This record gives sequence, structure tokens and C-alpha cells, in this order.
Amino acid sequence: MNQHELAIEEMLAKDFGTIPELIRAHARFRPEHPAFIQDGISLSYRALDQRMDQVAAALQRDGVKATEAIAICAYTSIEYAVVFLGSLRAGVTVAPLAPSSSAESLVAMMTDAGAKKLFLDQTVAELLAPVGSQINIPGIRIDAADGNSSELDAWLAEGSAAFSPVDIQPGWAFNTIYSSGTTGTPKGIMQPNFMRWGHVQRGAAHGYGLNAVTLLSTPLYSNTTLVSFFATLALGGTVLLMAKFEANAYLALAEKYQATHTMLVPVQYQRLMAVADFDSYDLSSFHMKFCTSAPFSAVLKADILKRWPGGLIEYYGMTEGGVSCILVAHEHPDKLHTVGVALPGGEIRLIDEQGKEVAAGEPGEIVGYSPSMMTGYHNQPAKTREAEWYDPSGRRFIRSGDLGRFDSDGFLLLFDRKKDMVISGGFNIYPSDLEAVLRQHPQVADAAVVGVPSERWGETPVAFVVAKNDATPVAEDLLAWANERLGKMQRLSAMELVDVLPRSAIGKVLKRELRDAYRGTVA
Repeated sequence: MNQHELAIEEMLAKDFGTIPELIRAHARFRPEHPAFIQDGISLSYRALDQRMDQVAAALQRDGVKATEAIAICAYTSIEYAVVFLGSLRAGVTVAPLAPSSSAESLVAMMTDAGAKKLFLDQTVAELLAPVGSQINIPGIRIDAADGNSSELDAWLAEGSAAFSPVDIQPGWAFNTIYSSGTTGTPKGIMQPNFMRWGHVQRGAAHGYGLNAVTLLSTPLYSNTTLVSFFATLALGGTVLLMAKFEANAYLALAEKYQATHTMLVPVQYQRLMAVADFDSYDLSSFHMKFCTSAPFSAVLKADILKRWPGGLIEYYGMTEGGVSCILVAHEHPDKLHTVGVALPGGEIRLIDEQGKEVAAGEPGEIVGYSPSMMTGYHNQPAKTREAEWYDPSGRRFIRSGDLGRFDSDGFLLLFDRKKDMVISGGFNIYPSDLEAVLRQHPQVADAAVVGVPSERWGETPVAFVVAKNDATPVAEDLLAWANERLGKMQRLSAMELVDVLPRSAIGKVLKRELRDAYRGTVA
């Protein structure tokens, strides 16, 4: 073990440390190694460390204090990453906001976060222009408007402020991530510094290290991305950024830069495995692939294990923390229909409507405890209390809103979100069961099932189906095919063929949009 590796190992062995400290160490021991690569442009650890100091100093110069917040709303770029990391060095909380949000929602989130500054790009600037009078904080463009320099460069160059080191505390908010809004108004999830420290401490176990090259194509405002993003940097690897996912471009980048790690959502894996010449790409450099954020079918997992070198790990969890499961798919090929077991140090339990634990083998709402959990929802103590469950000993768990069941080996089978379960004629119907049947049809690429009102049954299941390329299924025939294979109380009342399923930026199907858009009638 060389001096660099020994220093990082000693830092990670501490009960608490910070990612900016680790980046400083990499800049000292291996200054020219690329921290980021995007569109052929790279930024070394030395340059990243210097830019982080500049960002931190500029925030201090402008009166932004440790524990106060800034907001970033832009598409993925090296500049975005620099602002995020530099703010962390100043002890400032980062609120990364989704550019796909409405202007009104962005204003509400900035206000809720108490952001002192907004870092944005041209696309977001245009989006926010009509509500500019409602934004009372300085906005700084991080992209180059004229192709030569950016407002960010000018802001950093103002004066010659020196960075004053900050003693960052474990309980300070690292970031406030706003929920996707798939279940209503976005809530600010406050993740403390010690939670992120726990994430990066586990990185070495998955092969992150000095030679890691992590290809990321999901957005930087998503916790899905940030878990791999920070683990790579904390351990001195290179983050390869894609501003927008496209399957062939992704595969070409992975081959060119010999990617070793990646984090993708299921719909991205689906599109990659469907590329006609997928097997012609050299992906032998991959050490580990990760997946999270949405249901991941056993059939798709099996195809990835068969055709894509390296290990495959599925995480099931929440941005809020607490509920954290891991399925090491390459070690448990007989458990691909599950989401695995609780992460080390964590615990998963199942509870009923009354908050009591269910009997062995029975389904229930999934609640979880882990060493890494949110402190709460920002400015929403009532919502925080709703998300918490305490066991008889008084230990705090986080409620997931998802339903599941343990198999005889303790692996967790995931059903659906509690709110998505269809109660038809008094019977519980799990949409995921119906979706799994539909995906078995040779002409079906994807499917989603939602409950719609029914005078006869109270609620009844309706399917939305995406056909495979060049397939032309008839909805009535497909409906009959599925109902022949479903139980009497599971049968679908209607089916619609759609071009695409509405999804969030990280691949979650927006079932609320499907329910709201359904105009058919059922008995």
C-alpha cells in the first residue's frame, strides 16, 4: 500500500470526516489525475481542489455562512459539480433542484430551502424568466453565455478573498434534496454530513478506488447519482459525466474510457440491453454496476448478468435513509425476484395499518432503520412525524410507504407503493404482479397498472402498455391474454396502448399522471 492509499484508508477509518478533505488529499498525492471528464474535457484533482477553494471563498466573501443554503438548478456539467463541492467545503448546505420542475415549484423550493444564492444555466434562466419578480436572491449563470466566459468565472474573480477553513460538524445539513413530487408536493429531505460520510465509507467494499472510472448519466440533483458520485471522488477515482442519456453514446463512452462502475435506473438498463449491437461493445473493464430508484425486473437482471461483464448490485432504499436493502445479484442469481437484505448495520421490519409488526411471511408496509437517516423534512415537522415509526424500544425507523414480504431466507420481495395498491371488491391487488405478467408477452416492452374508480368494485385495475419496436399488438387481444393468466380477482378491466410511460428524470413511472389522464369508463 502506497502513501496515498494509506492516508485515505486512515481518513476513512475515522468516525467522521468530510468529502472535501478527501479531495484535498487526492490533489496532494495525485494532482494531475482527472477528477471529471465530460465531452472530452477533463478537470484534474489539483484544479478541482483550487476551484473548490475559490467557490468557498466567494461564498464567504458574499456573507453566506456555514449551515446556510445555496440552490443549484442546472443540467449536469463539471461546473455544476465544482459549485456543489466548493459549497460543501464552506460548510454550506446545497439544495440541488430539478430543472424539469415548473417555475412556480422551483420558486417554492428555493424559498423553503432558504437559499442565499441560485446557480443556474441558460435553460433554467429562461424557465424562470416569467417569475423573476418572485426570486429575491442573486442568480449566477454557471454556463458560458458567450462561449468564452461565464457569470461564474466573473463571480469567482471578484476581489481576492481567501478561503477561511470551516470546522464542519457531523449533524450539519450536507444537502437538502427535494422529493420527486410523485406523491404530491416535493418535500426537502435534509441529509446530514454524517449520512454522506457513511455512504463513502462503504465505497471501498464495492471496488471504488484510485483506478475507478464511474460513468454517470442520471442527473446530479438525484440521490441516485450522488451516492456513486461522492463514493468515486472520496476514493480518488474519475467521474465520467453525461449531460443526457442516450444508449449508444453511453456504450461508446464506456468502451472508450474503460468504465469500471456505473449507476443506472431500470429503464436505462432496459434501453441499453435492447441496443441491437450491444454485444459488440467491449465492456470488459466493468467491475460493478448499480441500480436503484424503480422496480427492476428479474428477467432484466438475468439478461444483464448474462451479457454484461462485472457484478450487479441493486439498491432498494429511500433518499430519506432508513430503508436500505442490497441485492448482490451476481452472488444470488436465485433471488433476482427480490430486492435483497438489509445493508449491514440496518434493519427492515414490516408493519400493518395499526403500526404493529406483521406475522412471519405476511405482507406489510416496509419500515427501516440504518446508521444513515435524514434528520427530517425541512420546515415540515408534521410530515417528518408521519414518516417515522418507533419500535417498542423507542428506536426510530423511517416508513417507506411501500409494501413487501420476506421470503423464507429473509430476502425482501417488493410489491408496490401502499398508495398504488388497488383494493377491488375488498381484495388487495398488487399492480406489480399484473405488470410482471404483461411483460411476459413477446410484444410488450413495458407496462404499468393503476387503479381507477369503479361503481361495481370501488376500484379496478387498468393497464397501460408500451409495445416493443415493430410490434403491433391489439389491445383487446392482449387484455384477453393477460386475464387468462391472472387470478379471478386480479383481472384487468381495460387496457390502453401508449407510446411511452410518463417517468420522472430518474425513471420512476408517474402513476398519478396515468390515473389523472385516464378517460375511459369501467363497470
